[in-house]
Amino acid sequence: MSKFTLSLSDPNTLLPHRAGIAGLALALSDINPENALIKPDISENAVSLSWECSDKEALEWLMQQTYQIQDGLLVVRSLNLSPQGKHAFSQGVISTFLQHSKQRTLEKTPALIPIVVEENQPEIILSCRKLIDCYYLRELKGVFNSKGKFNSTISIKGHHLPGLVECFVNGEYQESPTGFIALLFLPLACSYYLMMNGRYALVIPEVTNLIAWITRRQQQGSRSYKDFRSPSAGEAGLRLLLEEQTISDLNRHKVKYCEVYQLGKQPWDMQQTGLKQAVYRIHASDDLLAIYQSAVVLFPANVRVTDRGQSWLALSKVLPWIAENLVAGRAWYSGFYEFRKANEIYERKGLVSMTENFLQQHERNLFEAVQGAFRVYLSGQNKQAKRQGRPLDYGQVTDKVIYRLQSPNTQQEFAKALVDFLSQFRSKYARGVGKEIYAWIHGAEWRKARDLSLLAIATYQGKGQNGTSDTTDADAINITPEAETETEEYVESL
Repeated sequence: MSKFTLSLSDPNTLLPHRAGIAGLALALSDINPENALIKPDISENAVSLSWECSDKEALEWLMQQTYQIQDGLLVVRSLNLSPQGKHAFSQGVISTFLQHSKQRTLEKTPALIPIVVEENQPEIILSCRKLIDCYYLRELKGVFNSKGKFNSTISIKGHHLPGLVECFVNGEYQESPTGFIALLFLPLACSYYLMMNGRYALVIPEVTNLIAWITRRQQQGSRSYKDFRSPSAGEAGLRLLLEEQTISDLNRHKVKYCEVYQLGKQPWDMQQTGLKQAVYRIHASDDLLAIYQSAVVLFPANVRVTDRGQSWLALSKVLPWIAENLVAGRAWYSGFYEFRKANEIYERKGLVSMTENFLQQHERNLFEAVQGAFRVYLSGQNKQAKRQGRPLDYGQVTDKVIYRLQSPNTQQEFAKALVDFLSQFRSKYARGVGKEIYAWIHGAEWRKARDLSLLAIATYQGKGQNGTSDTTDADAINITPEAETETEEYVESL
């Protein structure tokens, strides 16, 4: 009789092993004990296995019970996935754990699969090659001796687990029987997110309670194709942590930490495109996830249609920028100076909402001082345009101010540009915060001040006669009496 115990608290386990133990527990939870070759015992912290047959017979039986191929997809019954979830899971595993051609056999001709991402929106046509067979359903070679017993050490090739071996010159990874068993079920615990560059982010969660995690994992089965798309690796990790927080009961035993493998090419192996390029270790507090959750709502993915009638899912460019800041522990708006230079701002309304809800008071003081000065400047430009009998070109005058604050490259140059702008176009919002602004532009966080200043101009919105805000350029041109008064006060002070 053989007995094995796989414990989350084993000091010899790594994060992939602990997640693999969770995947094993999930697979065992779906097996009918009456006809099972294996007798499992699942607790909150460990999985115990015992069987009367040979190790080879027991493990290969368990693999066949866990993994199946249906309609060209790799299916795991215990995950209880929706049709779109099954497709996303199968493609995710094929592109990560089974990425090497030696690990799977695919049909040569791609199949076209229509998917409805949103109701009342055109279908998205996905092209993928159907799966014929794979490593998980083949005979496990090099694992057992001639009597069907586990070898004392088992060799695992690096391409089977992305990032397990940093370079093939280091040789194959040597694993114990318990560690090998855990890694076989790691795909069940991972999440797979297809990024904008066509590569995958592989997310491995930190599981602390097996019973609670199994329940939560099965509740995630209704996710759609959109839920498996992510614009960046950091955003993929936050997405998983947010899902865990959303479905956790009173936040008990939720996943608070995960690792994200960003997969791509390495110079030492150009034949594979899914090797580990970077690792994100993500811890997320409730406050951080609250900011991210709002950003997900404000910057959603949308179905777009090309001129040729082809539909596709467009992902936000702002969301990954915010997510990378949150993952790195920076303010969500950090780097707006560089971001705006590289990207056109098409999601302005979402940015306006972010500035309204997620700026601290000292940040808001600087933000409102810059917007107040811009309002005075805009009023003057509007008067000048009326005198010349022409409409105000809002985009042009806005670009002038942005260039004025964006062109300085050094702290000294930016400090002078901002002070000149605030002094030339005085606003009541700058009164009483001079010392605060001085600390901003002459301190270590002057780059954050630059980001906030540019964000203030880029998200400026005018106010109608009833005082309500509107983000359209046309309404922004209608200067309010308040802005006219501020301009008159400025002129009288000269």
